[in-house]
Amino acid sequence: MIAPVDARTLLLETLAGRVLAVARPHPVRVAVDGCSAAGKTTLAGELAAALRTRTTRPVLRASVDDFTKPAGTRTAYPPHTPESYYLDTWDPAQIRADLLLPLGPAGDGQYRTAPGAPTTRAPGGAILLADGIFLQRPELDPHWDLRIYLHVGFDVVLERGVARDHQRMGGAAEAERRYRTKYLPAERRYVTDVRPAERADVLVDNTDPATPVLLRDRLSRHRSRSG
Repeated sequence: MIAPVDARTLLLETLAGRVLAVARPHPVRVAVDGCSAAGKTTLAGELAAALRTRTTRPVLRASVDDFTKPAGTRTAYPPHTPESYYLDTWDPAQIRADLLLPLGPAGDGQYRTAPGAPTTRAPGGAILLADGIFLQRPELDPHWDLRIYLHVGFDVVLERGVARDHQRMGGAAEAERRYRTKYLPAERRYVTDVRPAERADVLVDNTDPATPVLLRDRLSRHRSRSG
């Protein structure tokens, strides 16, 4: 008897098919977007593994968290504010220059997965899976060929975020305070201003990671983009 396929495996197989259906003359750049603790890094890693079982095309991995600015250079806003988190934690220009533009239509294929990392040449036909937060902001959105958004409610973000980060933040109470006063307000702003769930090509409800629900799976279409 053939064992039934579980919901997460089925989702990964579906997502792998969607990624492979995107045709570009350059490496396909896939964003795995979502709020804090939505499961972005886990899903991107699992999707990379699923792709490698289905194609011989090289699958590249990157995390936009590796492009955070050094804390001492984040001086535009007070450090414990939502504005600092949303507007001054990452450098979109560096993400474009190091990662996205080199893999785009006018790029030379020489990319980095973090500032100061060695430059690597992307093989022909490569697929980039990049996970991170705020990936559909206007500074980055034109440079993705497929956008996957993991939806979870803000109550889930708070619960998972505190469980994940309490040790490095000095305890559960301090972690909850930071989420309520800094991270969640910034992420609410992103959801309100950018509407990433509506814009995404693929929308997944990842409230229960064991039984994710594919809410939308339209294929990425060519949009006006700078590269």
